[in-house]
Amino acid sequence: MIGKLTGIIDYIGTDHVMIDVRGVGYIVHINERTRMSLPGQGAPVSLYTDMLVREDLMQLFGFSSLLEKEWYRLLISVQGIGSKAAMAVLGTLGPEATGRAIALGDWNAVKAAPGVGPKIAQRVVNELKDKAPAVMAMGGTLAKTLAEAPQMDEVIETDAPAPKPRVAKAPVPKPNASAEAEAMSALQNLGYSPSDAVQAVAQSAQDAPEADTSALIRAALKLLAPKG
Repeated sequence: MIGKLTGIIDYIGTDHVMIDVRGVGYIVHINERTRMSLPGQGAPVSLYTDMLVREDLMQLFGFSSLLEKEWYRLLISVQGIGSKAAMAVLGTLGPEATGRAIALGDWNAVKAAPGVGPKIAQRVVNELKDKAPAVMAMGGTLAKTLAEAPQMDEVIETDAPAPKPRVAKAPVPKPNASAEAEAMSALQNLGYSPSDAVQAVAQSAQDAPEADTSALIRAALKLLAPKG
């Protein structure tokens, strides 16, 4: 199983990229959001990958972060969602917004992805809403891990000197991912259930994307306060 590729971009297609890893070219299928974030031809790149293996087919799908890859694996576990639909959802929403939409039960946001109808979108929300807290909390951990990771020019080896290409910086989740994870943890420590905590934090983060941990906690507590 190939879980990650680091190499040089040979070319970028409409829905795939070829990555040269020490002389071997790998075709990796990507969504539109990932394609738009790639550096140009000849530049170093690193993508997390998941392999689809069937009797008549082997395909690699690429992701800019482990969080995105985790959502992809969860999405394809839902009946009726294949690799193409899962990539469409992530390409439309991104991993963070996918998590918020599922946590909030917003199947209309999921339905906005090409090829995803209302029944499938509702099934995605219903089947994955209980798993959303753990995956969304993962974003905070990954933010710290990737911030400490070496840059591309430090990990790509070359056999001969070559002109230095434009360096692709390692993708780091938005700071809010860490704040959301910390806010969810704090609310659970206060006695709120994981589902209540993730819904309140997701709504607060959606209303104020740049909010820090304290602001998210305050906003979430207001949403969780008894009405009346």
